[in-house]
Amino acid sequence: MADVNTISHDPEKRAYHDARSDSPDVAVGKIDSFEDREVFKQGADVEFRTVSWVMATVIMLKVIFATGVLSIPVAMSSLGAVGGALSVIGWGGLNTYTALIQGDFRNNHGGCHSIADMANEVGGVVMQELTGFLFIVAYVLCTGSGILGVSIGLNALSHHAACTVWWAFLAYVVVAACASVRKFEKFGWLTWAGFISIFTAVFIVVIAVTLRDRPAAAPATGDYDLGYYAIAYPTFAGGMVASCTIFVSSAGTSAFLPVISEMRRPQDYRKSLFVCMAIVNAAYLSFSLVVYKWCGKWVASPSLGSAGQTIKMVSYGIGLIGLVVSAALYLHVAAKYCFVRLLRNTRHLQENTVVHWGTWLGLTFGLASISFILAEAIPVFNYLLALTGSICFAPLAIALPGWLWMHDHKPWMKGSAFQQVAFWLHAALIPLGIFMCIGGTYGVIEVIIQAYAAGTIGSAFSCADNSNSSH
Repeated sequence: MADVNTISHDPEKRAYHDARSDSPDVAVGKIDSFEDREVFKQGADVEFRTVSWVMATVIMLKVIFATGVLSIPVAMSSLGAVGGALSVIGWGGLNTYTALIQGDFRNNHGGCHSIADMANEVGGVVMQELTGFLFIVAYVLCTGSGILGVSIGLNALSHHAACTVWWAFLAYVVVAACASVRKFEKFGWLTWAGFISIFTAVFIVVIAVTLRDRPAAAPATGDYDLGYYAIAYPTFAGGMVASCTIFVSSAGTSAFLPVISEMRRPQDYRKSLFVCMAIVNAAYLSFSLVVYKWCGKWVASPSLGSAGQTIKMVSYGIGLIGLVVSAALYLHVAAKYCFVRLLRNTRHLQENTVVHWGTWLGLTFGLASISFILAEAIPVFNYLLALTGSICFAPLAIALPGWLWMHDHKPWMKGSAFQQVAFWLHAALIPLGIFMCIGGTYGVIEVIIQAYAAGTIGSAFSCADNSNSSH
């Protein structure tokens, strides 16, 4: 086992091992080949390993780029342009790096399908179950934000022609049906269409806000305060909500891990990751800065409503597919985790049996039902996202990756000066994740309480129009 440990602690040897491990002739120590340790076996009745690195990139783009870009301009109105831009760059860079840690760890421990499996490697069964619970809650909440976004879009397009709860229920049915596609590869054209639609919708809004004399939500006549600041001074609660909102916009990297398990070559993960995150972070920074510059404090939440009723209807009409596909991908990721946990090491995992289909459909529609209830119970888009970031993604995308890196680099703790510094910097990710979890949750709850007291949030399961559309 000495050879295996050497590989796990030496990045260069591990990279060589990963590049070679797809060969059936490769064996390291007593560990089976890379392919033998994969969750989904090639050549089974139901073939899951069909995703190319290009398709993986698009799936990752669709997972990340959707709800985040709709909420960042609102967060910038709390932090100011400089603070907001630094936050986007900082969190985007950190989330990219921790995603790299997760992918490398997963490929170095090939039997891992999800981040919960990886938590089991470093913390045992208790940590696995806790992480698995947070993972499910995270993507159920993300699905809820997607359902809420679709209901807002349907209200905007129809001028609130029906009760908002009915629009949300319709969104729930469509999202659950789309998520019930069993393989990521079958999302193919949906992910392309979804990414193009939401990117186009946001781009239209970005252009439209620059062509207006004043923000759509500002007073129609007379002087008004734009509320644009290079540097803002928010309260602790407001600042934490804004930081969590920007953080969560690119923190869903734990959803990439199930995608790796369905890649033809899991070793190509790095290519997909870097292309995805480069596009996402560049778009987040440029789009949000432009919208905030022209809308200031009058930016809408979600931001598709920032350029007036006509542009709102156009952007939601174009972006609706993207919102549906995003919610469906979040739901698919949560359901796939539960599906593998329940059927792993049984013939039902990759055979078209009644148990296989019953389990899969029960999970997609069951988890979607919970998402629908949460979306209607917390009917404010940016608060729902911020809550997801603080409670779930702070541990999953900050603290746990630090622990994973330390696990595979234990000798660095007593290595060279550079290695020791690197080791303790990664160790610092754990208290940072805990701070974001506790501080962010406090901030979001505080702001939600204030918003309810001020009457700016409607009641749960309300029929009221949540799109602020003019009639």
